[in-house]
Amino acid sequence: MGRADASLNMEWDWEAVRKELQAMAEPEYRAFASGLIPGGTPMLGVRLPALRGLAKRIARGDWRAFFRAEKGKCFEETLLRGMVIGYAKAGVDELLAYTEAFVPEIGDWSTCDSFCNTLKFVRKDPERVWAFLRPYFSSEREFDVRFGVVMLLDHFIQEAFIDRVLETLDNVRHTGYYAQMAVAWALAECYARFPERTMAYLPNSRLDTFPFNKALQKMIESRRICGEEKERLRAMKRR
Repeated sequence: MGRADASLNMEWDWEAVRKELQAMAEPEYRAFASGLIPGGTPMLGVRLPALRGLAKRIARGDWRAFFRAEKGKCFEETLLRGMVIGYAKAGVDELLAYTEAFVPEIGDWSTCDSFCNTLKFVRKDPERVWAFLRPYFSSEREFDVRFGVVMLLDHFIQEAFIDRVLETLDNVRHTGYYAQMAVAWALAECYARFPERTMAYLPNSRLDTFPFNKALQKMIESRRICGEEKERLRAMKRR
């Protein structure tokens, strides 16, 4: 039996998983990545493609047993649990239940963003997922809010949802840095994809000054936006 096939039998065995993670760890990459993720849990230094490969193999087996076994003890173990949810085969409601259980484990921007990007099941029933996300935008927990906003950024900036996305972003009031930066990033992406709709919103925006100006900065720095548009955006900066 090959290594990839054998690993399918370790879903509930964290010691086997940890041995694989240790084997994939790169000390130099850990030193680099840990400096980019302040406040996170200890890190081994496993690159995301390798972590995704392991998550996919676990998801092909009894991933529910793996998810129930225990919570992760380091950055990679926590993110691995989230990725398994994204790659698992199940109905939307069940996957949302696992998502809800996982979100409180998010404690850094990288885990949040990689997790959100992996949840491709959103496209199966976007209205159901939209309803699920609504409470997160008004949460008191910073990474709950970032999770909700990054989910909009990754999956909902499209014709059917753009007006709702802009309205939702406008009502985010969390003052945490990572929540506000997510709002700025999402708003800049709205402008890149739907410039007229987003420009119509900007003059009446109720966003706090920090995320509003950060969004303008990201728009101005974008290569997808022409010089004339950038001058118009610069004039909107709040003092």
